[in-house]
Amino acid sequence: MSEFALLFPVTVFLILSAISVVTTRNLVHSVFWLASTLITTAAVYVFLGATFIAAIQLLLYTGGVITLMLFGIMLSRRHSSTTVPNPSEHQLLGAVTAGGVLVLFLTAIWRTPAFGRVVDVGTSLDVGNLFLSEHLLAFEALSVLLLAAMLGAIVLTRTSDP
Repeated sequence: MSEFALLFPVTVFLILSAISVVTTRNLVHSVFWLASTLITTAAVYVFLGATFIAAIQLLLYTGGVITLMLFGIMLSRRHSSTTVPNPSEHQLLGAVTAGGVLVLFLTAIWRTPAFGRVVDVGTSLDVGNLFLSEHLLAFEALSVLLLAAMLGAIVLTRTSDP
């Protein structure tokens, strides 16, 4: 059995778990579905031969972002209910908007000159050097953003001293 024969069921699970992220009303369950989606995305990267990107996906997104999101939900929860309202009148607008964004992204991908070519990004040492040289500002901006999110969750849950 070819390894690409396993890619189809993994992709189907990826799509179903991504749909579950946005349709689940319980926030904690939604975050766990997001973790499942991110882990499955790492599996797709492994199938495509991008093991370094799969490792980064697991470490940064699945490990860091999911932990931060759960931390934020648990800290900012003021009531015992963690469900979000699901108004049905906005579902059609959301579906149309998501379809428009999908068409926009697919058009941009198909018009990219490198579409369909294998691009050599170098070794993990080259990627690390890029993070610490050309992309240092974006790397540090992300860390400040995550710190601000953590501080915001703490401020929201802090009770005033009597």
